Amino acid sequence: MNATSPAPARRADLLAAGAATVTVVLWASAFVSIRSAGAAYSPGALALGRLLAGSVALGALCLVRREGWPPRAAWRGIAISGLLWFGFYMVVLNWGEQQVDAGTAALVVNIGPILIALLGSRLLGDAMPPRLLAGMAVSFAGAVAVGLSMSGEGGSSVLGVVLCLLAAVGYAAGVVAQKPALGRASALQVTTFGCLVGAVVCLPFAGQLAHDMADAPASATLNVLYLGVFPTALAFTTWAYALARTTASHMGATTYAVPALVVAMSWLFLDEVPALFTLAGGALCLTGVAVSRSRPRSKAVRVAGNRTTSPHPPADDHVTRG
Repeated sequence: MNATSPAPARRADLLAAGAATVTVVLWASAFVSIRSAGAAYSPGALALGRLLAGSVALGALCLVRREGWPPRAAWRGIAISGLLWFGFYMVVLNWGEQQVDAGTAALVVNIGPILIALLGSRLLGDAMPPRLLAGMAVSFAGAVAVGLSMSGEGGSSVLGVVLCLLAAVGYAAGVVAQKPALGRASALQVTTFGCLVGAVVCLPFAGQLAHDMADAPASATLNVLYLGVFPTALAFTTWAYALARTTASHMGATTYAVPALVVAMSWLFLDEVPALFTLAGGALCLTGVAVSRSRPRSKAVRVAGNRTTSPHPPADDHVTRG
């Protein structure tokens, strides 16, 4: 009888958790940078500049690592995620955030993880255990609290809400489409070519990008470059790495940590002191993520000799390898 050591599985879990943490921290920082760059760049130009910078960084890394082209079987998921998430989502979200206040945008866009769970269950067969559902409910309540506390009077429009809703749909559909591609190509390949697809989709904004860049202050342009290299090139790659090793539903739930981090970063870097209601909402977001990522306790089962083994983790939280 062969006993399998849990060490490799535990190491894979820690690496995936670390990658997810890098992603949510960098995505949270993106909101601070977008606030600065968005004052000088139009929505389409900002998206294209960010994607071009990300494509250059990712392309250089692919050449160094000699990744090559993704297998043909992965291209369908790469193309759909590149179109809907890298391209459509970024443009529509930038546009929507100019029509509504930041709180309303955060509130509407945060239905994305719920849509990911529903689509993942329907199209990918992801399980939806009670802990995941409970954690998402708690996190969404926290996101609503953060959104309401940040919303300004008269700062919303029907168009802006619709655009943010479309952004959430594009984000969710892109994530679900990306998941199968990660079973056929590496995280770096899927991210690089998805970013390239998004950049191609945004090429009609090239003229606007050139115009905005000529008039933009250096700080805004540096923020665009930061958005491309870190929240796009690095964070989307660590996201893909983690997504390849867990379910789309769990990864979607993890992104509920972003609103709490945005509140903390705005406090630290922009001197925007949050209200108690905002802090409470951020705490709820983090609590919900912890609940959704937790596993039920399992009793060790004694076997022959002094060896003990534990039951397998739930199928929905299983880390795939190989």
